[in-house]
Amino acid sequence: MSDLASRDCIPCRGGVPPLEGEELARFEEELGNDWQVIDGHHLEKTYKFENFRRALDFTVQLGELAEEVNHHPELSISWGKVAVTLWTHKIGGLNEADFVWAAKADQRLEAT
Repeated sequence: MSDLASRDCIPCRGGVPPLEGEELARFEEELGNDWQVIDGHHLEKTYKFENFRRALDFTVQLGELAEEVNHHPELSISWGKVAVTLWTHKIGGLNEADFVWAAKADQRLEAT
């Protein structure tokens, strides 16, 4: 895993351009772990579990992470799946905090 998870997730206050081009590609490559950049605008990943209970428990962990760092993704839960969509609303795209959050989410999964 990259060192992204060890970084602070500093919320974007706006006024900066979203990541694009080589810089965006570098963050995507560093993050890895099946996260995908969609249309240069947001990150997506679906976590899979053996049942609804495990998916629900992980969803709660992601909610706690979101509150801890004040960065809130879209979460969708179904039987055995948690889908995450993440971007920085204030800039209408991705910044470093999105990739840090995603890495921290993967780290939470490894800890369970």
